[in-house]
This record gives sequence, C-alpha cells and structure tokens, in this order.
Amino acid sequence: MENALYMNDSYLKEFEATVESVKDDKFVVLDKTAFYPSGGGQPHDTGVMICNGEEYPVVYVGKFSGKISHEVSKSGLEVGGKVIGRINWERRYKFMRMHTAAHLLISIFNKESNVLITGNQIDEDKTRIDFNMENFDREKIMEYIKTANNIIKQDLHVKTYYLPREEAMKIPGVVKLAVALPPDVHNLRIVEIPGIDVQADGGTHVNSLSEIGIIEFIKAENKGKDNRRVYYTVK
Repeated sequence: MENALYMNDSYLKEFEATVESVKDDKFVVLDKTAFYPSGGGQPHDTGVMICNGEEYPVVYVGKFSGKISHEVSKSGLEVGGKVIGRINWERRYKFMRMHTAAHLLISIFNKESNVLITGNQIDEDKTRIDFNMENFDREKIMEYIKTANNIIKQDLHVKTYYLPREEAMKIPGVVKLAVALPPDVHNLRIVEIPGIDVQADGGTHVNSLSEIGIIEFIKAENKGKDNRRVYYTVK
C-alpha cells in the first residue's frame, strides 16, 4: 500500500494529506496516511487531524476494501480538504517496542522448540502470544525471555525492506504464523533482526533492539492440546 506512510517510516509522527472521501460525516479516507489500521495483532493508532485550525480526534483506524479509513469523533471534514495528521506517539511507540519484542521472542520460540504462532495481541500494558508448543513448560518459556533480553543488549539494528513474494518465500522461517499469508500479496515487506530473525510483516517496529528496553514475563497459560499462551510487557 503506497499510501501507507508507516510502512516505510514507523517514526513519522506528523504528515500532510488530502481528504479523498467522507462517509457518514465520520469515516475519512486520505490520499496518504501514517495512521496504522488495526490488524495483525497490532491495535490502531489514535491522534488528530487538523483542518483550517480545527482538530478532529481520530478514535479508530481500520482497513476496508483495501482503503485505510479513519473514524473521527466529530463532523466537518470534506472531500478535498487539506489536513495535518498527528499520531498519538506515546501509544504508537509502545506498540512498536512490544511488536519488535514479539518478533524476537517468536524467533527464539521457533528456533528452540520449532513452534508456530497461532495468535497474538499487542496492547499498551501487555502483549499475548499463542503458540503450538507440544508440552507446557513454564520454565522453558521464562528461559526464552531471558535469552531475548540478552540479545537486546547487543542493540542490533532492525531492518525493513521489500522482496517479491516468490523470492521471500525461499527464506527459511519467513512466515512463522500457522496461517499463511494471503495469496494476493505480491511484494512482501520483510522485517529483519540480523542473525536472529527474518519475517514477513506489515506492522510498525523500532529501529534498534535497545529501544525495546527489558522484556518482563507476566504469566504463561496452558490453553489445551498443543495450545500455550504467554503474556509479557516491556519496561
């Protein structure tokens, strides 16, 4: 999505755009946006749009029929209007730290126990990862988090780039989700932690591992046959 500015710059806090469409006085599509839409386990951004000095709070962002739609809490925006979009940076940055931490943990779980991720949900106070580990082992999970924190100390740079789908799928472990990528995606955005992990991913991430801080274990749960869940936060 060429108009999704966050795909190439997760640190973009403010941008200028033009209103393409408005539905029901509150669902706004822009010609380009840095607001992340809810998806892939990462919540939507919040913030404001400013037009002619008036602020329009952005309370929800979603992707519908290939378009990113912003729900604003008051009416007044019109097609052709020029807006300045401002991201709620504190919220976004916490999600970035949580998301990169998830990639690091998932790579360790996958490497050490050959598991696939069956679900995940990022939040501001905690993140949940579901995975298909055969045996529930809380000590092993906590050991993996300790390993992740040791890797964070190396402060590796996190790289993002694009590859044709056919080329990307040749990379071992590029898809660690139990559910494969949709077939209509021809160019995959790759997020790489050099020497640690390479994943196809469309979310926002920090530039270096040190920005994560410390991954703190909250709890682990046995959710039934081959289904485990771990909660963590970043400090």
